[in-house]
Amino acid sequence: MPPDPADPSPSRQPGLWSPQHRALTLGLVLTVTLIAFQALAVATIMPVVAEELRNDDLYGWVFTASMLGSLVGIVVVGGLVDRIGLVRPFVGGLVLVSIGLVVAGLAPTMEVLVGGRVLQGLGGGAILPVAYVAIGRALPEELRARMFATLSTAWVLPGVIGPAVSGVVAETAGWRPVFLGLLPLIAVAGAMTLPAISRSRPAPPEPDAAPRPGLRTRLPWALVVTAGAALVVGGLTDGRPVPGGLLAVVGLTIGLPAFARLTPPGTLRVRAGLPAAVLLRGLLTFAFFCADAYVPRALQEWRGLDAATSGIALTAATLAWTAGAWIQARRFTRVGARRFVTTGFVTVLLGVCGFAAVLSPQVPIVVGVVAWGVAGLGMGLSYSPLSLVTLAEAPPGGEGTATSALQLSDTLGAALGTGVGGAIIALANRSTADGWVGLAGAFGLAAMVALAGALSARRLPGPRGRGVARPAVSAPVTA
Repeated sequence: MPPDPADPSPSRQPGLWSPQHRALTLGLVLTVTLIAFQALAVATIMPVVAEELRNDDLYGWVFTASMLGSLVGIVVVGGLVDRIGLVRPFVGGLVLVSIGLVVAGLAPTMEVLVGGRVLQGLGGGAILPVAYVAIGRALPEELRARMFATLSTAWVLPGVIGPAVSGVVAETAGWRPVFLGLLPLIAVAGAMTLPAISRSRPAPPEPDAAPRPGLRTRLPWALVVTAGAALVVGGLTDGRPVPGGLLAVVGLTIGLPAFARLTPPGTLRVRAGLPAAVLLRGLLTFAFFCADAYVPRALQEWRGLDAATSGIALTAATLAWTAGAWIQARRFTRVGARRFVTTGFVTVLLGVCGFAAVLSPQVPIVVGVVAWGVAGLGMGLSYSPLSLVTLAEAPPGGEGTATSALQLSDTLGAALGTGVGGAIIALANRSTADGWVGLAGAFGLAAMVALAGALSARRLPGPRGRGVARPAVSAPVTA
């Protein structure tokens, strides 16, 4: 077999597609592809679902339920993999996703559909930490950046054809096959991935390492974080000082301490190293998704485009995100996390501001499409380096807890960014202001958070040899 073209030194290091790593690479790529199809398909078919089930009130909860379920799954499984290994949490995640797809596909009411989405979120949240830990344990550091770039590529096909395929299926066969049709592919992904991750073994913990909290400790805090996020978004959406403002304050009061308990010490203070990487991931997803969720709305409701045309902006961001991931993968060792993440945040900031310009009718639509592609490029440059810092800085035997904290921050940032952005738009609409005011407010908040992230990125390690070059914590997997 020819050497892996993405490997900078194929003569010394087997590539991702070598017999040694092929099974893990294929399995994780297929698993991520399925997660991407699921996420993008739901957004496409929801108008059809809401019309058939006759319940618009729970429309937003179909998305929120999955995110909140994911928060719980991430925290629980992140602690378990350090204790019981990867196989059982991975199988449990696949089973939960499968049950959730069945429940959603057969749902007679919107309430049941929301319950199915909770199960899908729990399962998806369980799978993500397993994938990260498998990469950290099975691959040497030289291949990890390539692997994260490859996983980013797994979003391209779903991003390009997923909405179209799910839309055609929903129009011709109904929306239920969109959920049920993924079940056979989940079985294939599990069969391909399990043999590879079953060979992964954690490194023994450091002798002086503090005991890690178990499931009984982590699960209550995970539920508190989830409840806090729901209260913040719900309170801001309500918009009234009472009860809305009070609910948001209560959500922050209970959510921040719980978040601090589930993340490395010093995360909220942006302590250098692992804590900074965890917090920055949340700022990054908040900044991007606070705007991304409302890009189609700006193009459709304010500029008058149809759904298919407005989707070009999201496709541009998906492709650019992948391009950015491969750029950082090939240069990460020389450039380092600090510069890549700083550049990524600044690029997201420029993309958000550039897209906001299309709120002016005088600005051509193409400017917004290109600008949102720029924002996607910034995500590609900065997203994976934060994962690499987390794997490099995690203590031996504690990869699961560290990557769980990263994914918790990631999902929480996306959920809060989407929810708070929506609350700003809702408040502006209630005030009878022009439609562009709320959208401008959401984009403005996204830009401010991106700027804060760029300023905080100096707390990350520099190039290889200055803090990110720790070797893999266990022997590579052999297939």
